[in-house]
Amino acid sequence: MTDHVVKAITDPSFLIALLVSIAVFATVFTVLPALGGNPLKSRMKVVALEREELRAKQRARLAAEADRRRKGLREEQSIGMRHIVERLDLKRALVDESTLNKLKVAGFRGQNPLTKFLFFRLVLPFAGFALAGVYVLFLGGLPEQPGLVKLFVCIVFAYAGFYAPIIYVSNRASKRKQSIQMAWPDALDLMLICVESGMSIEAALRRVADEIGSQSVELAEELILTNAELSYLQERKQAYENLSIRTGLESVKSVAQALIQAERYGTPVANALRVLANESREMRMNAAEKKAAALPPKLTVPMILFFLPVLFAVILGPAGIQVSERGLF
Repeated sequence: MTDHVVKAITDPSFLIALLVSIAVFATVFTVLPALGGNPLKSRMKVVALEREELRAKQRARLAAEADRRRKGLREEQSIGMRHIVERLDLKRALVDESTLNKLKVAGFRGQNPLTKFLFFRLVLPFAGFALAGVYVLFLGGLPEQPGLVKLFVCIVFAYAGFYAPIIYVSNRASKRKQSIQMAWPDALDLMLICVESGMSIEAALRRVADEIGSQSVELAEELILTNAELSYLQERKQAYENLSIRTGLESVKSVAQALIQAERYGTPVANALRVLANESREMRMNAAEKKAAALPPKLTVPMILFFLPVLFAVILGPAGIQVSERGLF
């Protein structure tokens, strides 16, 4: 058996096919990011749509004050998904305030993403159970296991399908928070420069969003949306609070509270931004130092498993060859 495996691995045709596969994978992996387009433009387009939607809601609110018979505009959604979600009343059963906040932190806003989230949480458990059932019953999976074990496997797949949307949203939220956290100190520095030069907070947010987009598209999106909310919401306080909720970061929440207090009591915004920018930069440096301090323990096991055997082979290999040539063993 071993001889056949070695022969198959050392076959020139197999090696050529393996090298060609690696070359094709490397080519696709290199070319795909270039074909994906500019993420900043796509995210800015989404923000523009969000801004237009916010403007439409504001016009609808003003019209409702003049005429009580009018109601706010409704978002267009997929008719099938919305019908199922409303028919089963999934919002009452599966949605709470934390779920809505997680969707906002992940970058999903409005009713359409919420409807899709609830629809997939309803459908994926049945899909997972069906796929596991087909594998176990029709494809001969787990042939030596009893029926109770097979049923348990199907239930596990259904359970995984039920929580798959939550895991996806959590992963996307964590990546988005990390991107915003890395660019936030630089954004505060730019905002401080704009405010000290005489710009209003709206113009500063717009300018910072244009400059910080190359570093963090997510942060640029949030700043532009906050700028739009400052223009159209009744209370400016609500715009800053929405920014802290959508990002889910304590540093952003601190800046939002500082801006709220500055507008309420008339204190200079530049002083608060300067202090918070220094704190954010120190927090980012502390996080980097923490990761650097945790690196040596993480490298211990890889060094023992991979580096030390190779090192011993390099050091003791020539001595072993000389001893074997002299016939001592």
